[in-house]
Amino acid sequence: MVLGTTSGAGKSWLTTALCRWYARQGLKVAPFKAQNMSNNARVVSTAQGAGEIGSAQYFQALAAGVLPDVRMNPVLLKPEVQSKSQVVLLGKVSSALTQMPWGDRSEKLWPFITEALDALRAENDLVIIEGAGSPAEINLMSRDIVNLRVARYAQARCLLITDIDRGGAFAHLYGTWALLPKADQALLCGFVLNKFRGEKSLLTPAPEHLLALTGVPTVATVPYWREHGLPEEDGLFDDRLQTARPATVTVAVIAYPSLSNLDEFQALKNIAGVRLVWVRELTQLPTLKPTDWLVLPGSKHTSSDLSWLQAQGFAHALHAHAKQGGPILGICGGLQMLGERLLDPHGVDGNAEGLGLLAVVTEFAEAKTVRRCQVQFGAVTGAWSKLARLGFQGYEIHQGQTHLINAKQAAHESVQRAPDTPDNRAHTREVINGLAWQNGSGNVLGLYVHGLLEAPSVLCALFGSQVCTLDTVFDGLADCLERNSTPGFLQALIAD
Repeated sequence: MVLGTTSGAGKSWLTTALCRWYARQGLKVAPFKAQNMSNNARVVSTAQGAGEIGSAQYFQALAAGVLPDVRMNPVLLKPEVQSKSQVVLLGKVSSALTQMPWGDRSEKLWPFITEALDALRAENDLVIIEGAGSPAEINLMSRDIVNLRVARYAQARCLLITDIDRGGAFAHLYGTWALLPKADQALLCGFVLNKFRGEKSLLTPAPEHLLALTGVPTVATVPYWREHGLPEEDGLFDDRLQTARPATVTVAVIAYPSLSNLDEFQALKNIAGVRLVWVRELTQLPTLKPTDWLVLPGSKHTSSDLSWLQAQGFAHALHAHAKQGGPILGICGGLQMLGERLLDPHGVDGNAEGLGLLAVVTEFAEAKTVRRCQVQFGAVTGAWSKLARLGFQGYEIHQGQTHLINAKQAAHESVQRAPDTPDNRAHTREVINGLAWQNGSGNVLGLYVHGLLEAPSVLCALFGSQVCTLDTVFDGLADCLERNSTPGFLQALIAD
């Protein structure tokens, strides 16, 4: 089991690397995280149809060379507005658990967690478990179902990872160890220093002192590696390196409060000539050339993110970029925002007036669409013409259906708009049946399917660049871990 001193310490990275390293030793390996809180989710197959799991466990399964399974992340919490989270249990939304107070859920969820973990242990040689946040949150220990309770149940051999780049790493390690009950301290087999910069000799004598204090050795010191290629757990990353690179194209992704599925932009980080930036407020929006992109990503709560976007002044920026012919891409919730309006007869998300850049309307439904899909573009024109006839494998996760507005009605509405508003809505057309729409001049594209910018054929068409395969990424993680671990430790960790 991989535990961390904090969120963002590197648990997901290390778990993925371990999955690939042990799979390369010929073992049948499965990842597991009892409860994940993230709006980055992937679609997997279940006996009852498609379901959702956290993206981190999806990639960990691929690293292990096995099919992703809802049991690998039995509980997924997807944050929404006003401190509320949608509860996904074994891949399916549970309305009852979503409405239940947080403190009452734990005992309801625990049997599902243990059943999933037991099944994975029975079917595999090795299960690599990932914790969440820190195991030493003493205010949460009594209701814990993802860290120490799982470790005790499985009697897991635990690693504790910390981000040394933040400073205070040895205090984090010692403080976490000291706050654990003695029986849980005994489960710790090693400390891991992550994101180290400099000469390893400078660490001496801290690891030796820590060993004397705790009895736990420091078993790996992993260097700071920005471009390892694995999507971050929450999709966000330090983009300072991006701004320092020469770039011919800037891709600006608007980061509204309930944004989701940001991991699908990972591949853009490592394409030569592309600068990927997150824009969290209008003052961060760079000056865009007509060839630069503005992207509206997925959203867990479209109407509130749309309201935020309009209040922050991004609506004007989007219209201005559209007017100069600049490419605009809306994915899932971003697509819904690009339309005329959001209709919510069932009280799912909220009614709202859209940005009016596409002549479409979205009506939210009580049923959630969750599925994998193979799609192919039809005739795509203008700024996105390189996508014409291309196919890719993607996935849908959305609560709502989008349709073209009656062309006559859209034409009537368009003449009522201010003359400086770019408006080709009357010519909006479908480019994938029921999944994607494009405006008349071809610079505004909205689609429901996630995964467009992960497809090698699409990236090659758009940027003329090949990207690393996921297998290359996973092997690089495993190789890095092996190089920077105490020799023989990884084998010893699973020895009987």
